[in-house]
Amino acid sequence: MKKWILLAILVPGIYLFAFAQEKKMSAGLGTEWNMDSRHNFAGGAVLNFLYNLPGATSLGLSFTGSMNFNNIYVLEPSFLVRQYFLQDNHSGFFAQFNMGAFIALEEKGITSMVMSGLAAGYRFRLGRFFYVEPYGRAGYPFAFGLGAMTGMCF
Repeated sequence: MKKWILLAILVPGIYLFAFAQEKKMSAGLGTEWNMDSRHNFAGGAVLNFLYNLPGATSLGLSFTGSMNFNNIYVLEPSFLVRQYFLQDNHSGFFAQFNMGAFIALEEKGITSMVMSGLAAGYRFRLGRFFYVEPYGRAGYPFAFGLGAMTGMCF
């Protein structure tokens, strides 16, 4: 009986420990200064979710919301593919490709376009679970974006 109780406690613990070592996903939140608006610069917020593939590649979703402080709001939902360089633990230098929608909300109405862009940055690991990453991006129909994210790996 004691052996079964010990197994019932140890086996799930081993699986949880093994899963905690892999950290297959991450979620991040950040701020960005960009040129998402036709008129003037914009400030924005970014939210992303990444799933780490074997090796140094990640797939994910990103959502950026920007405002140029002059009644123009832009929403950018997108899919992303990220490749890390020099390290295979999903940290360090990265290049990223985004593809999604660019939705501008103005007084004239709503304008929708296809959005694509490239980003580059560096993910600094802060312990086992947290990270910070400064980045820059360029693409269409926005001109550029500079930002910083912070997040958690799980």
